[in-house]
Amino acid sequence: MTTEYAARRQRIAAAMQAAGGGVAVIATAPERPRNGDSDHPYRHDSSFHYLTGFDEPGAWLVVDAAGRSTLFCRPKDLEREIWDGYRLGPDAAPAALGVDAAFPTDALDAHLPDLLADRRAVWVPASRTDVRAPLDGWLATLRSRERMGVEAPTTLHDLDPLLAEMRLVKDAGEIATMRRAAAISAGAHARAMRFCAARFAADPGGRVREYEIEAELLHEFRRHGAQAPAYPSIVAAGANACVLHYAAAHAELTAGELCLIDAGCELDGYASDITRTFPGGGRFSAAQRELYDVVLAAQAAAVEATRPGARQRDAHHAAVRVLAQGMLDTGLLDRGAVGDLDAVTESAAYRRFYMHGTGHWLGRDVHDVGNYAAMDEAPVEQPDGLGGRVTKKPSRVLEPGMVVTIEPGLYVRPAPDVPERFWNIGIRIEDDAVVTADGCELITRGVPVEADAIEALMREAADAARARRR
Repeated sequence: MTTEYAARRQRIAAAMQAAGGGVAVIATAPERPRNGDSDHPYRHDSSFHYLTGFDEPGAWLVVDAAGRSTLFCRPKDLEREIWDGYRLGPDAAPAALGVDAAFPTDALDAHLPDLLADRRAVWVPASRTDVRAPLDGWLATLRSRERMGVEAPTTLHDLDPLLAEMRLVKDAGEIATMRRAAAISAGAHARAMRFCAARFAADPGGRVREYEIEAELLHEFRRHGAQAPAYPSIVAAGANACVLHYAAAHAELTAGELCLIDAGCELDGYASDITRTFPGGGRFSAAQRELYDVVLAAQAAAVEATRPGARQRDAHHAAVRVLAQGMLDTGLLDRGAVGDLDAVTESAAYRRFYMHGTGHWLGRDVHDVGNYAAMDEAPVEQPDGLGGRVTKKPSRVLEPGMVVTIEPGLYVRPAPDVPERFWNIGIRIEDDAVVTADGCELITRGVPVEADAIEALMREAADAARARRR
């Protein structure tokens, strides 16, 4: 394991060297207080962990352009370890993590000025504003030594773009971890479907609280080794599914309503992200099925557009055309008012029922780092997504090893000009896709997505529940 992290540090060093040299200073995430006597569960900084594999708080990493790496971490403290758990300590860190040297964190002020001395530039992640105050102190110390011939860095570079480009394309080990996370999350979604089917089989006129369904997800995450949810789980019953960032709460799901779940676990620092929408009682109504099939067809079109050489935004454009045609065919949009398919896409009239993008990068963060635009290409005129035109860089070209989500949806709120049978229906279908040499692979299909398959899974769970009661 130390080899892959050392290789990443060498790549960062080479990138700095190509840009004129310097030294990178990276801190892990700080601990965050939850209340007066406890902290939030600790979670490392994604980029720091990407370069070290080290998940203890209070750590710093320094990498110079020659490739030498120095770690600062909490010292061994047997008394504190009784209360808070094992610490690696600086003596064991070089062998365990493959760094060249390690010191306790209380030696930062003593060593950082020397590590920065006579370097042309210092690289820090601009996103980590908390690093600037101590960095300014170390640079001030260096400037006080100028009379002794010591030079301080005169240029400050943002390290985030270098790290983002590295993290954007996953290696085989990263993809293997993401496959495991995806499998766990798919199992959790299937568990939620079975849970609802069994509950409504026992009491067709009953109710299931959103937080009960969320508990099924969390149980499945943890029982398979995932450390935490990758993001706050969305469990939205009925009309709540039309709220894009709705959080699981106390609302009740009935057998005749749809349940939208957007949830994924984090495993060993990598996120998964799945959305499924299913009927609480296990059977779609005619109106629900009509819109569901539109969204599923839109996802299929987006999947087909996700391949090497295609643009990241191509999947969105493909999904939009299918969704827009579906809005016209179902009567969600009035042809007499909005025109034909081309007119709907040009005016962005579809945004009334589909107002978000179709995917995002996925990796160590659920909305992972990396430019969506092709930064080395010239700007071109293109739709702005709001019914106008804008001149900007095209979206970047997909490459094997990139991981994206593909997540079209439809969200229908009540309105006088909208067919009443569709009111309060919210549907989203989301899968995680690894770009391969000749297309993409959906790694989250361990949970059904076809409407018939969802109904079959829930029918099986309901039958099993009835059999247990006999």
